[in-house]
Amino acid sequence: MRQQTKSQFLVLFYIGLMFGSKAEAAEPKDKNVILSTTTSTQDSGLLDVLIPLFEKQTGYTVKTVSVGTGQALALAAKGDADVALVHAPSLEKKYVADGKLLNRRLVMYNDFVIIGPKDDPAKIKSAKTALAALKLIEQSKSPFVSRGDNSGTHNLEKSLWKKAGIQPKGGWYIEAGQGMGATLGIANERNAYTITDRGTCLALHKRVNLPILIKGDKLLLNIYSVMEVNPANGPRVNAVGGKASADSMDAPQTQSVIEGFGVEKFGQSLFVPVAGKKEEELGA
Repeated sequence: MRQQTKSQFLVLFYIGLMFGSKAEAAEPKDKNVILSTTTSTQDSGLLDVLIPLFEKQTGYTVKTVSVGTGQALALAAKGDADVALVHAPSLEKKYVADGKLLNRRLVMYNDFVIIGPKDDPAKIKSAKTALAALKLIEQSKSPFVSRGDNSGTHNLEKSLWKKAGIQPKGGWYIEAGQGMGATLGIANERNAYTITDRGTCLALHKRVNLPILIKGDKLLLNIYSVMEVNPANGPRVNAVGGKASADSMDAPQTQSVIEGFGVEKFGQSLFVPVAGKKEEELGA
């Protein structure tokens, strides 16, 4: 009898680690969770799969606020969200260091790519690195559309220009101030170059006719992390729900869903799950 009780306890404990206990899942005190995230996770379609999975597992109802990473982090810091899923490591670490966000964990990665006109007026396809490609775009003054919204993608772009020793300005450099999907639309209309995450690029390939010209550079690695919001940020923070949501992101079942996302439709996964790993293991 004692052995049976012990076995039952271990099973319940394991389930609780993955998704929260059955009782908690069925009757959360505050059933609403606000997820502050990026437009790329929304535009790629990944959230349309992950959120129903989480809601089914836990009994919570998730509201997503999809903005640029900078804005997503700011909302969390003000206590206007319960959990954040974003992709700007340097910015994330600042918020964690300030105590605004807690328990930063890697969830997945894909990569950024540079897309542009099929005739490639700046001739960047011959470039061996992203920095060399940006130099060619600036030298030729070929149209380039920037998100211009302090998102993870925009921060990555700014860091690349800085490493290339270029301060982009002039009529050729267009700041959209929009999310990834809208920025791709503008670049497509203007037959311009832009930087995008591969997931959104593949998800919107039917609407965007700009081919991938630069890929595979280590500087283009795109890492997504999840963080819980410090309940001290504001009285409306649902710390329990936020933690449950964050825990679900690196649960084995969720990681398996991420690994298969996009394979059937695009012939390849849009994201690579990396729960439990460190950035240095990914070459970042």
